[in-house]
Amino acid sequence: MPVKPCLLWILLLSSVRLFAQADTTTSDGLFQAARHAAFENKDYALAKRYAIKALALSPKYADIRVFLGRLYTWDKQPDSARACFDYVLNEQPDYEDAAIAYADLEFWSDRNEAALEKVTAGLRYHPASADLLLRKARILAALRRYEEAGNVVDTLLKRNQKNTEALALGNRIKDERSQNRIGISYDYVYFDKQFEDAWHLASIDYGRRTGIGTVIGRVNYANRFRENGVQFEVDAYPRISNTFYLYVNAGYSNNVGVFPRWRMGLSVYANLPKSFEAELGIRHLYFTTTTNIYTAYIGKYYSSFLFGARAYFVPSKTTKNSASYNLLGRYYFGGADDYIGLNIGTGISPDERYLTPQLNAAYSLKTYKVNVDFRHAFKLNIVTLGGSLINQEYMPDTRGNQIQAGIGYIRRF
Repeated sequence: MPVKPCLLWILLLSSVRLFAQADTTTSDGLFQAARHAAFENKDYALAKRYAIKALALSPKYADIRVFLGRLYTWDKQPDSARACFDYVLNEQPDYEDAAIAYADLEFWSDRNEAALEKVTAGLRYHPASADLLLRKARILAALRRYEEAGNVVDTLLKRNQKNTEALALGNRIKDERSQNRIGISYDYVYFDKQFEDAWHLASIDYGRRTGIGTVIGRVNYANRFRENGVQFEVDAYPRISNTFYLYVNAGYSNNVGVFPRWRMGLSVYANLPKSFEAELGIRHLYFTTTTNIYTAYIGKYYSSFLFGARAYFVPSKTTKNSASYNLLGRYYFGGADDYIGLNIGTGISPDERYLTPQLNAAYSLKTYKVNVDFRHAFKLNIVTLGGSLINQEYMPDTRGNQIQAGIGYIRRF
């Protein structure tokens, strides 16, 4: 019975594959086998044996020696890795991949000054290298030299607006690039049915970069329910590591109803691989009773965009549990402070300051909303604009619309 053509092709390809896997008599074949062992099977010990055997055949094969150095790095053998990278760079000081690998080793080993030295040496030969510049920005951020890190990020984004990793890093450090910042904002909320009078919220804040992270003090003024109120708040963003940082918030007001008497928040943020970011947190509001709201967020930077999803969950012992869900998208047309954003969702969240008192309502509000944001930097000056359309069931079977418009200004110095 004749062999079918497709079966013949399968047999031929299998034979070629087996032959390629078995070809460990040349340095190129051994290099291929080492990469297969490392990336496909995660067998670093076997990969190292193949790489060492390849170097015995071709001692000057720089690609293999750099790869062996990376294997030692992944296998937590930093001294052996350094020996590989030093050998290559002594022979070829302009070898870009060796400089990148060496900088990665030192950065992952928490030797940031040594990492900066290696990446700076590489940039002398390759000043336009996006890979080296991105690593330099990360290292400078880890050293808390945020202004320098931000300048490197700006350079990267000017050359390639779609550099996702640079955009993500720029967002993480944007509020720490300057020692000080001041901000003012104003929000106006119009109701077509629920309330006769519009709501007004104005804020002024001052932030300063400290040894633990940025700390911001804020004074809020609001006119709601035909009453005036003032709230005092403090935000802090302590950094735990290159991966994790915190958001801590505390606020107090003596004008209960206009504001909650107490407001507190705590979140853990994570900067994840592949340009992902995540948050888990809790918000605490106390008017005359306590409301605790739990939140979770996941975001992904892709090209010049950020896509994210956030949920708020409010457990209740007396009424039905409630939740708020939000989907967001941003398009960055410059740096981390230049974007247009769209947010659609359901429910009211405690982070929407202009609507927070509605979380104190006796009736579980069914809310649908769409929000548009705009933010743009002019050197050290940042302008923000925002608008929302909110449709809310504020009483059983009774719905009304709210229109919110906001403007803000931030000055860094």
